[in-house]
Amino acid sequence: METQMGQMHNDLGELKLAVKELLEENQRLTIENEQLRKMLMRDNVRAEEPETEQPVPLSAEDAETEESGSGEVVGEGYDNLARLYHEGFHICNVYYGHLRTEGDCLFCLSFLNK
Repeated sequence: METQMGQMHNDLGELKLAVKELLEENQRLTIENEQLRKMLMRDNVRAEEPETEQPVPLSAEDAETEESGSGEVVGEGYDNLARLYHEGFHICNVYYGHLRTEGDCLFCLSFLNK
């Protein structure tokens, strides 16, 4: 009987751990879902706005890549990564694609500053 009680105690511990992991994943997915909804709403608002032909000012980095000729693709890639980071996702090689839940990531920021 003691052995059975010990086994039940171990099983209960494993179940608690599984429930904890599921709750954490549910919270992470809820946050990610909210951010994706915000992005979708933002994109829908932009799509509904009439487009005006206004030149977009180039940043200093964009101007450098445009001057170098073939660097235009690199500039687009950098812009896409910066956009992803500002939308709340990791762009570093450590956590790439994961949702940033705890503010800024030093790995991502150091990558953006290169």
